Amino acid sequence: MSSIELTASQRTILRALVNLHGERESAVKGEAIAEEVGRNPGTIRNQMQSLKALQLVEGVPGPKGGYKPTTNAFNALDVQQLDEPASVPLVHEGEELSGVNVEEIRLTSVHNPDLCRAELHLRGSVKEFHEGDEVRAGPTPLSALVVEGTVDGKDTTANVVILEIESMAAPAGDAAH
Repeated sequence: MSSIELTASQRTILRALVNLHGERESAVKGEAIAEEVGRNPGTIRNQMQSLKALQLVEGVPGPKGGYKPTTNAFNALDVQQLDEPASVPLVHEGEELSGVNVEEIRLTSVHNPDLCRAELHLRGSVKEFHEGDEVRAGPTPLSALVVEGTVDGKDTTANVVILEIESMAAPAGDAAH
């Protein structure tokens, strides 16, 4: 499938729609998306028209209506669509977050122990994460990896929180293999 080039604004709005839809499992109103991304509802409506034309969004009429992402939206954002995604807990400032799941942990600079960083790719909003916040991700399903650190930055367009790693542990597996 050919990849669709989205503007940063379209990508941010589409990501917010995917996150909010995942939390609610129902159509998402433009006002909710506007609040999530800090934009005017009119701007969201205008962007939704272009996202509909790209077949990334479908409109749902009626009082419970709004917008739903299409399968193409998940592909365009490179997000896996799983019926029941594995749960990787995320603790932010000592509180486990509901409605947020760690989709991927990328270790970006393990070769430099003074600058060890991890990118946490999340499903759910990153807007409540701020520099210096304490975060723990894990344990992951297979290796039981747990990564702890402080927020060093975030990319709201890609739904990524960047951690300065303070500790990383995965219990040793069964040595009898």
